[in-house]
Amino acid sequence: MKLIGPLAAIVVCATLILPRLATAQTAPAMQVPIPKTAADVAGPVPGNTTTSAYVQLVGRMAYVWGYPMVNAHNRRAAFAEAPEPGLLGGVVPVAPVGYNQMLTDYIKPEETFIVCPNQDVAYGAGFTALDKEPTVVQVPDFGDRFYVYALYDQRTDEIGRIGQQYGTKPGFYMIVGPRWTGELPKGITAAIRSSTDLVFVVPRIFKESTPEDTAAVQPVIDQVVMYPLSQFDGTMKRKDYRKSPHFPVPTAGPHTPKGESRWVNPATYYEELPVVMKEVPPLPGEEALYRWIASVWEAAAKNPDTKKALVEAFVAAEKELVEPLFQFQYNGRPIGNGWTVPANAAEWGTDYLNRTAISKSSMYQNTAAETQYNLREFDSEGKLLDGSNQYTVTFAKGQVPPVKGFWSLTLYNEEKFFFPNALNRFSLGTKNKTLKYAADGSLTLYLGAKSPGTDNEPNWIPAPAGRFSLILRLYWPEASALSGAWSPPDVKKIN
Repeated sequence: MKLIGPLAAIVVCATLILPRLATAQTAPAMQVPIPKTAADVAGPVPGNTTTSAYVQLVGRMAYVWGYPMVNAHNRRAAFAEAPEPGLLGGVVPVAPVGYNQMLTDYIKPEETFIVCPNQDVAYGAGFTALDKEPTVVQVPDFGDRFYVYALYDQRTDEIGRIGQQYGTKPGFYMIVGPRWTGELPKGITAAIRSSTDLVFVVPRIFKESTPEDTAAVQPVIDQVVMYPLSQFDGTMKRKDYRKSPHFPVPTAGPHTPKGESRWVNPATYYEELPVVMKEVPPLPGEEALYRWIASVWEAAAKNPDTKKALVEAFVAAEKELVEPLFQFQYNGRPIGNGWTVPANAAEWGTDYLNRTAISKSSMYQNTAAETQYNLREFDSEGKLLDGSNQYTVTFAKGQVPPVKGFWSLTLYNEEKFFFPNALNRFSLGTKNKTLKYAADGSLTLYLGAKSPGTDNEPNWIPAPAGRFSLILRLYWPEASALSGAWSPPDVKKIN
């Protein structure tokens, strides 16, 4: 009997322990599921309490982030007011949404709507509304003439590759929106899909600065036409753009800002950004950013003080964060000899700083492979360029900008517009056939308010007697320019 007692105790203990062991072995792991998609990640919820400083932090960030998209939205709204394709003030191409307008020559020097134009190409412009229907873009036979059609979505990224350097065949091309599911119509060469319904189409056609070439380019310019798909009939439409109507410029008010037309306004940004965020879907990884911004807007809709703090943040962001980006020194990255080049041009992705900087200083640049934009506002001594001085830019023998297309050096006044001058000259480059080379094969260009002398005047770009800036454009740049093996020469003061 004494043996049975201990055995019974062992059996009882085993009976109690074994279920516990079994339970421990079969219990689920204490692992919180690791998020695998954006939908798995928790985000801000409505009703959170917050501080004015936090609201202003998000507001300033949202202003810098959304600036280019609101900019594009408002430009399209302005185009929509055009009764038909034509020229605003006789100088700027505008057209109703879904259509385009072309210039027949260089943009006129009195243009003060869009900063940093050039006088190397005949420009065109037109916006789409792809939620309504696809847009057809005609590409005529340009022969050996350089051309490129830049197609920008609402983020100001390029979405297509149409141009001489891409070997584009003449024909009809169609731009479709993110939800389009139709079949490619007969006669359409290819479709280009955009992730946004807004696309800005900007054809650029090279033209030499002679009356003869201006006349020679008209037949192809007249075939650069875009229109809604419902109007496509398989024939190459033509329009005599020289007969385009002119529209009066709206009367400027006493508080109209100096410089380019103001496309983003802190006072209306609160209402505009949510509209734009519905128009532009988030890039992969931006979903959390969208929800973060939306949470503060939701709070502002319920609390006047929160909204007030948000609007104050927009005003501060415009002054402290965006306005300084108008200066080229804050555009892109240094490439040597005092020049900067925008990074990720027209392929911004999440490079929000450069995207907004170019939106502020020179909206709608081409990709680097299409055009390298070299920017400059300082001389070799680090001082601001000033027309009261004289400067030289000297390309050594064989070192003119390496391009397969063309190049030009353009001078702008303090507001980044052309400086009207007696020579009616605003840039020099490939288009100019009277440039003088030195005996050693070098090419020196002169910049300043005063003439460098009769012998050097063919190489002179007149400047205002004050601040000015420069853009050296390389259309279809060679690999040496893109890699940095070649860089622009310095800008040197000579007096």
